[in-house]
Amino acid sequence: MPTVRVEPDGFLIDVDPGETLIEAAWRLGYVWPTTCYGQAECTRCHVEVIAGAEHLSPVGDDEATTLHLLWGRRPNLRLACRVKLDGDVVVRKRGVRGPG
Repeated sequence: MPTVRVEPDGFLIDVDPGETLIEAAWRLGYVWPTTCYGQAECTRCHVEVIAGAEHLSPVGDDEATTLHLLWGRRPNLRLACRVKLDGDVVVRKRGVRGPG
């Protein structure tokens, strides 16, 4: 099971196969910044990929469009509501709160 380390707080989130990063966070009780709740519209869930980009799913059309409209071409940014992974990754995301 792949693990995402979320900096700067060092949270460790285990991601099940086929699950997006934000879905895994919600399943484990984390509060993740969002206003569209997984629709790839608000970009509040975006993460900066620090390490392990090779383990991320390809950028889909809706994710690419949303990211490009707001930030142009920045390949180290991904939407937590769209990204899936097949290996360990480190991301930076402020505003994530731990369970409980």
